[in-house]
Amino acid sequence: MTLAVLPGTYDPITLGHVDIAARAATLFDEVVIGIAHNSTKTPLLDVETRAGLAREATAHLEGVRVEVIEGLLVHFCEQVGATAIVKGLRGGADYDVERPMALMNRSLTGVETVFLTGDNALSHIASSLVRDVARHGGDIDAYVPAGVGAAVRAALETH
Repeated sequence: MTLAVLPGTYDPITLGHVDIAARAATLFDEVVIGIAHNSTKTPLLDVETRAGLAREATAHLEGVRVEVIEGLLVHFCEQVGATAIVKGLRGGADYDVERPMALMNRSLTGVETVFLTGDNALSHIASSLVRDVARHGGDIDAYVPAGVGAAVRAALETH
């Protein structure tokens, strides 16, 4: 059985994330969406909210589950028995950021990273842009799964 981890902060989960998860599920027997704590980012949504939204957004995908990553990604991969890490790429800039991480992860534990090219129709969608649009009163519902827009708006009201 092959298992891959699809890590990210998912702050918030977008339609692009769901697309990559769906396509990864056709390549691996099981895909674990790993909701990460990123020490370089201050998330808008708390980790449990992000995990819940990801579970709702991917409930229709067979073989996909969501878990929170505590600590290093490679240690999480070992814990769940992952043979690969899957990363979605929207363009060259994503590759430039992801390549060194892929090399470090392989160096640490031997786990390989598989890059999936994002759907061109969704390549302009990034969580950071979605948050920015929402912060300025723009409608984000076309870029995120059902329920995510409301959660983002609610979080912005409390910040």
